[in-house]
Amino acid sequence: MLATKLDTLDAILEQHSDALGADLTPYRNHAYRVINLCAALSSDEPARLEKMQIAVAFHDLGIWTDRTFDYLVPSLQRAHAYLTTHNREWQPEIEAMILEHHKLRTYRAQPDWLVEAFRRADWVDVTYGARAFGLPRSLVRDLFARYPDTGFHRRLVQLTLQRTASHPFSPLPMMRF
Repeated sequence: MLATKLDTLDAILEQHSDALGADLTPYRNHAYRVINLCAALSSDEPARLEKMQIAVAFHDLGIWTDRTFDYLVPSLQRAHAYLTTHNREWQPEIEAMILEHHKLRTYRAQPDWLVEAFRRADWVDVTYGARAFGLPRSLVRDLFARYPDTGFHRRLVQLTLQRTASHPFSPLPMMRF
């Protein structure tokens, strides 16, 4: 079932709307696509869906809140503060989801956690479904139709080019092996 109204995600993004600025809608659409892809790769059971909302809200947020392309730690710190404030006991799993979402290889440490499904979902979205991990291409097309790119991927390319120009020996600091 397609997740179309995600209150936790929307509330977190609204709290950071000033930092996101014109990228609020593109980031929100990316987040909705990733959650739906993650649910398709795992399940949309309510507790899992809540974890996905928190992780996806913060996973790239440091790009805008801390104005850095080396954003995993700032994103993780903001997620940690949120989880602490809201008395959530999911910190290890959500922190792993954020830290490992750009991992190139399969995440195997905690197979019952959402980390691998989340990692794959983000890769599916970032590659427009070129890496589909067995998901139907029609699902990816439907999600991009419902939640259009609105410049998200173009923004990622711009940020990558800026980072490459300023840090040619570390252009993609968020990548993990």
